[in-house]
Amino acid sequence: MAKVLPLCLLLALLLPALPAPHERGLIFDLDTGELCLQSVQCRSGCCHRDSGLSLARCAPKAAELQDCSPKSIYEIYYKCPCESGLTCDAQRTILGSITNSDFGVCRDPRDPDGSR
Repeated sequence: MAKVLPLCLLLALLLPALPAPHERGLIFDLDTGELCLQSVQCRSGCCHRDSGLSLARCAPKAAELQDCSPKSIYEIYYKCPCESGLTCDAQRTILGSITNSDFGVCRDPRDPDGSR
């Protein structure tokens, strides 16, 4: 019992020194506008940049009838993928897949004529 008491005392002294958990992380769970390297870091699921030389930032996903990019292995987009439930109606090409430049428009797949 003498060995247990000092261990409990040590834990009681160290617990206040541990950092408190943050509401959001520095690497994941990033808000819109924060710098990112991959879409998995963003709450929205889209790491967006305007050009090949610009910094990527978290951005909202594309809504219905907005320009979009299909899902990409690069995880950084010039146009964000569509919101949940929508599909990116884009012509996929080999060159476009390599250069991340296959763009389309978000559409509701349940809408028979593709527009509202």
